[in-house]
Amino acid sequence: MKDYKEEFSKFLEMLNRGENFGLSRFSDGEIFILKNQKLVLERDRFVTGERSGIGRYTEEEEKSYDPTSHEHISHRLKDCLSSRKKNYFKGLSCNEDTDICLEDDVLKYQILLSPDDEEHLTFSNVFINANYPRFINEFLPVLKSKQIVFVANESADLTKLGLNIIKDFRIGSNCFVTNYDLPSEINEWIEGNDTRGVVFLISASTLSNFIVKDCFFKHPENTYIDIGSSLNPWMGLEGWQYSRAYLQHWILGNPNKYGTQEDSWS
Repeated sequence: MKDYKEEFSKFLEMLNRGENFGLSRFSDGEIFILKNQKLVLERDRFVTGERSGIGRYTEEEEKSYDPTSHEHISHRLKDCLSSRKKNYFKGLSCNEDTDICLEDDVLKYQILLSPDDEEHLTFSNVFINANYPRFINEFLPVLKSKQIVFVANESADLTKLGLNIIKDFRIGSNCFVTNYDLPSEINEWIEGNDTRGVVFLISASTLSNFIVKDCFFKHPENTYIDIGSSLNPWMGLEGWQYSRAYLQHWILGNPNKYGTQEDSWS
């Protein structure tokens, strides 16, 4: 049994007491990559597997996964999901049409790729949707008491976050292709600066999975958190206004089901 609110409290308590962990989240985009299916998000269109249509995505959200030339990325992502280590947590996603996760074949597929590791499985949406007010009001204040390394888009403005950022690494569009080797660069920086007790906040699409796994396995003396789009409204990025329903609910005041959704595993 996994409780959505209790899972949030677990990570908050670990952060409060300085217990290092890695949290790698597998959202809807990662599912298409895991299955080696076409994924395209462009300014005015999307392709997800066999579906396509009109969309609206800003530059920082643009991505393109080609099954014929990017299969190595799928293999690397599967390794992130199947790997096991104490305090290495994997956030799994449900189909967007249901919040009852174990009724969902999408979740079952992810569990098959991460067998016998229930202790380290959690919700991909643990910091957003119904938990988002707690993220802003409880989690973010603790982050403000930590030394932070931030991985963010090259267009992001980090000066308004109120965080003690000691280093930032920048990424471009389609970063899991264009910045593929960034995890190695970050590990070299950690080693060169003997970095310990620092919290790494990572907002880098599928590249976040690679960074969390590679860095936590090599340097577990730090914490690595895939925070997704949770802080985008304060970084001068605009894409969330069109593609992140939970932020539209909580920041723009446009009510929708995602703002109050609580995932559940029974």
